[in-house]
Amino acid sequence: MKNVDLIIDNCLILTDTYDIKENQSIIIKNKQILDITSSEDTKDMYEATTNISGKNKLFMPGFVDSHMHTCQQLLRGRIADELPMIWTRIMVPFESNLTKSDVKISAELANLEMIKSGTTAFVDAGGIYMDQVAETVVESGLRGVITNSTMDIGGGLPESMVHDGDTLIKNNTELYNNFHGSGDGRLDVWFSLRSIISCSPELTKRVFDIAAEFDTGVQTQMNEYTNEISYCLENYQKRPFEYLEDLGVLTDKFLSAHAILLSEEEMDIIKKYDIKVAHCPISNSGKGFPKAPSLIQRGVSVGLGTDGTAHGGLSILDEIRTLKALSKYWGVPIFDPRIMPSKLLLELATLGGAKAMQKETEFGTLEVGKKADMIGINIDQAHIYPTHDLVNTLVETINNNDISDMVVDGQIIMKDREVLTMDEERIKFEGAQAMKDIAQRANI
Repeated sequence: MKNVDLIIDNCLILTDTYDIKENQSIIIKNKQILDITSSEDTKDMYEATTNISGKNKLFMPGFVDSHMHTCQQLLRGRIADELPMIWTRIMVPFESNLTKSDVKISAELANLEMIKSGTTAFVDAGGIYMDQVAETVVESGLRGVITNSTMDIGGGLPESMVHDGDTLIKNNTELYNNFHGSGDGRLDVWFSLRSIISCSPELTKRVFDIAAEFDTGVQTQMNEYTNEISYCLENYQKRPFEYLEDLGVLTDKFLSAHAILLSEEEMDIIKKYDIKVAHCPISNSGKGFPKAPSLIQRGVSVGLGTDGTAHGGLSILDEIRTLKALSKYWGVPIFDPRIMPSKLLLELATLGGAKAMQKETEFGTLEVGKKADMIGINIDQAHIYPTHDLVNTLVETINNNDISDMVVDGQIIMKDREVLTMDEERIKFEGAQAMKDIAQRANI
């Protein structure tokens, strides 16, 4: 008998080919998946310190939120049905009034929401007081990428949100030095541009250069709004991706969030440099249509993001279903009803997110040798089981409340809906008070 840390016994699993296998056991030792074998074989081979019963549960890779905003967590329910421009009228006053304690509770709320909705890893788009986010992520047990908000062109923004290039590089470098690799390697620090409009060419070059020096990633929000494209055409006579290519900064360690208003030439550029894309279907649907089918056909890696709780919550399951519904319209002109099949959508939400984080060899699928990052889903429910095809049902009907268990880096984060690493009641209580305070302070 071999001693191991954790056995999840007698469960269904979603394989790395996005098929279902029954009566399986997942064997975990030293934070990794040591073995995946039939439950019958497990009894004579392994003895664990801790066991989880997988009866009536499906285990699969955890979801990855490839683009979210921790610092907007306390904007839940505020921007729906608002007229443009929500960024200048609501989000800027809100973010510019955040305190350290606001960001701390925002991070706790965001991590709690992600755990309870099955997200094991995420990419934060960047904000202020990101040291508070870093500390909270380490405590929660989740896996993440964080960065500072980076802008040196104000355009009427509050002084607290815009800084000179030297200050921005210094602050993000300090964040990197203090937190990159913390949480036993669960937390990475990247560099970022808030947007093409808000960053000068000089700062853009410096950000990519320092990221290359540290061998870490760069992320920004690209081709999300028409005014962003107009700005590039007017000032550089090029579309956004053409402009970045002309600067000579593009790299395979670049994550482009949104990327919805793309020309054919820009999609070719994305493919050429192996740039990763994070679509946020719910947020994007009010501005354009994610060109996921065209990008995927070119071989581009696509992940899914929520764009933060302000845009409808941190549920990747909701993003999957939204993209599935939107894609039906993409297929209408050519009569293609299978434009985004269920297996592909699940791949985008898991392995696609791991690729966005530059970590596809470490997690994103349940395979021997990969990190033990996974979620359990209670399938013994009327809206799930029985089913002709559980993969289709995963995409069509499973909701956040069906997520029963979570393991990250071999640690049990949630068991039978009870979060083990965070004080849920305290966080909800303090979060409610913080939302009232910031709403009054920012006058939103």
